[in-house]
Amino acid sequence: MKLMMNQPSQLLALLSFCSIFSLVVSEDPYRFFDWNITYGDIYPLGVKQQGILINGQFPGPEIYSVTNDNLIINVHNNLPDPFLLSWNGVQQRRNSYQDGVYGTTCPIPPGKNFTYTLQVKDQIGSFFYFPSLAFHKAAGGFGSIKILSRPLIPVPFPDPADDYTFLIGDWYNIEHTRLSKILDFGHKLPFPQAVLINGRAQGSAFTVEQGKTYRLRISNVGLQNTLNFRIQDHIMKLVEVEGTHTVQTSYSSIDVHVGQSYSVLITADQAPKDYYIVASTRFTNRTLTSTASLHYSNSQQPLSGPIPGGPTTEIDWSFNQARSIRTNLTASGPRPNPQGSYHYGMINISRTINLRSFAAQVNGKQRYAVNSVSFIPADTPLKLADHFKIDGVFQVGSIPDSPSGKPMYLDTSVMGADFRAFVEIVFQNRESIVQSWHIDGYSFWVVGMDGGTWTPNSRNQYNLRDAVSRSTTQVYPKSWTAIYMALDNVGMWNIRSEFWSRQYLGQQFYLRVYSDAGSIRDEYPIPKNALLCGKAVGRETRPL
Repeated sequence: MKLMMNQPSQLLALLSFCSIFSLVVSEDPYRFFDWNITYGDIYPLGVKQQGILINGQFPGPEIYSVTNDNLIINVHNNLPDPFLLSWNGVQQRRNSYQDGVYGTTCPIPPGKNFTYTLQVKDQIGSFFYFPSLAFHKAAGGFGSIKILSRPLIPVPFPDPADDYTFLIGDWYNIEHTRLSKILDFGHKLPFPQAVLINGRAQGSAFTVEQGKTYRLRISNVGLQNTLNFRIQDHIMKLVEVEGTHTVQTSYSSIDVHVGQSYSVLITADQAPKDYYIVASTRFTNRTLTSTASLHYSNSQQPLSGPIPGGPTTEIDWSFNQARSIRTNLTASGPRPNPQGSYHYGMINISRTINLRSFAAQVNGKQRYAVNSVSFIPADTPLKLADHFKIDGVFQVGSIPDSPSGKPMYLDTSVMGADFRAFVEIVFQNRESIVQSWHIDGYSFWVVGMDGGTWTPNSRNQYNLRDAVSRSTTQVYPKSWTAIYMALDNVGMWNIRSEFWSRQYLGQQFYLRVYSDAGSIRDEYPIPKNALLCGKAVGRETRPL
């Protein structure tokens, strides 16, 4: 059939329709969420305390999504305090404005709302969200994020019978405002009172059918402690770590450090009864334990007998497990090409950054730092100051690439970096605790970890073939961890300790990954609905 156009206006209308039709057909799906943030009564330890609820829920609602989905999340802040949510592990490609930390985003004022527009671009896996301001994280407001593969992308294991979330973390029965005051007065926090599994110290139950296989997504949403996760008489097969399909190694228990997420498969292949699910603290003088129940649908016996024990203070055990977690090179990630098609070990390093943690007193108060710089927030989010070219908010280069030897000092620390550089970052821990570090906007390859002090010769033991790619890594006591990272995401990105009181007291900084091209191919423009605060008040975002 030949289509005849007698009028230019008809041709223009057809071209316009085709253009709109093409846009609609090719656009990725949208998912909409409307969340009401309130204080409410919660009973995680059996006694009433104040918690942060999302739509009346503690923990908050689960975000279920598929690779490349657009997530439109309208957050109504009905707390008496400013509030923000951040999205642990969601990379916010080209869009650090949506990251939800104070260095990028103005807080949502009490009684106001803000709509986050996120895209889970080229991502799969298990993540979580949490409140990033003040010490809100100690009151709840966290929930899980599941990003499934697109239907035509092969997944390296059969579809499970069900997909369960386990949000585990240490917990205080002290109000979060009291905890923050302890820190503000320059003191350290006491030891936590409990460990929670999905908001409860005990009593949660998960039903399975005999003979079927289930996926468990485990995230440590706590404040400071590594937790060991295990299920009585069941073996867990690791399949995914923070968006990377892994070599499918079996474990009787798994150490989950603060801020980390894992996916495992278990098969209900034992006698039909109830079994303990256990999360317990690691590397602590006193072990805190929480339990839940794996309930067989045809169970003939309730929970009974002693709670199965796990590792407690053994560092080598955890070291060896960490080294055994590797990328499945033949499996597809969010795209159909194999995960091993990117040969990170063959790329030349353009820069080495050595980061060392510090703990000291400043002006008589406890502070924590990176390379002697203890971070203090500016009066304006750094990303907005950068966009509007506001002077006097921060200075690029205010934190050095390596320890300076100076006494600890306070500053709004920002490190500059070039778009598309390929960097090596070494986290050096000279303290006697296990540390956990997270980088927003990125995943990175954990190429090496060992005891002692890192030297250039340490590169001889790097895994340059199938290191796991993730966004949060642990650093063991008196040890180092090295990562490789391709700086392919322009923006202002938070690098922080996941030990939350340390983050609160300065153990964080921002990495400004910069491109001078000024192109939306490198970075999206400021959101039309961006909140403006500090020195950005009165500026214009862009026309609605």
